[in-house]
Amino acid sequence: MTENAPRLLYAGENSIIVEFGDSIDLAINARVQALRKKIERSPFPGFVDTVPTYRSLAVCFDALQTGPLDELEKLLLEMSGELETEKKKDEELLIVPTCYEGDFAPDLERVASHTGLSPDEVIRRHCSRDCYCYMLGFVPGYSYLGGMDPSLETPRLKEPREKIPAGSVAVGCGQTGIYPIDSPGGWNLIGTTPLRMFDPDRDPAIFLNAGMWVRFVPIGAAAFEQQARDAVQPDWKPDVRRREVGA
Repeated sequence: MTENAPRLLYAGENSIIVEFGDSIDLAINARVQALRKKIERSPFPGFVDTVPTYRSLAVCFDALQTGPLDELEKLLLEMSGELETEKKKDEELLIVPTCYEGDFAPDLERVASHTGLSPDEVIRRHCSRDCYCYMLGFVPGYSYLGGMDPSLETPRLKEPREKIPAGSVAVGCGQTGIYPIDSPGGWNLIGTTPLRMFDPDRDPAIFLNAGMWVRFVPIGAAAFEQQARDAVQPDWKPDVRRREVGA
């Protein structure tokens, strides 16, 4: 598969998957994000939504308004071939305060034991690298973050938990992520953030999107409680900064 010739796959009658590659790669994902923005800025008749993943973009549409599907296929291939990934000086960076203490981090010792590192060193390394949000999925707002220090790679739990608290920060194999709502899950819980990653009563309900970066910052239990109270206030805003490209 060449860079300018993605593969098109149908997912039902109202969705086409534009697949740019077969690996988790920042350059491939940059093309996914570029096509997403291009379509959303200049939507075609019947356009409904786009859903980005690691290496592909689902383009959802109303077939009754879109017209002949072969014409839509041609349009998507043309748009994909004309992509120019944005040359940005900086990118959006979400600061995620995280408490790695006690009950906030039930699997921290497990990760430390598996990696041969001390708990403090696991925390230090987890916070040492900005992580890239490749996609959201599983449940509303669940972030799949790449770029974690590879020394923290730890297998998922053999028996997933039936309920993981919202805000749990986790490690699963070579990735890290944040559980936005109470849900089942099998990743290792090494911390908890007071941020409300998904809130249907808030606008926007989700403030971490694919294409953004995340920086985990350690906080203590007292700071967690205060920031948890702050996060439910009507005027609360997430700490989103600008990150220099390549930093």
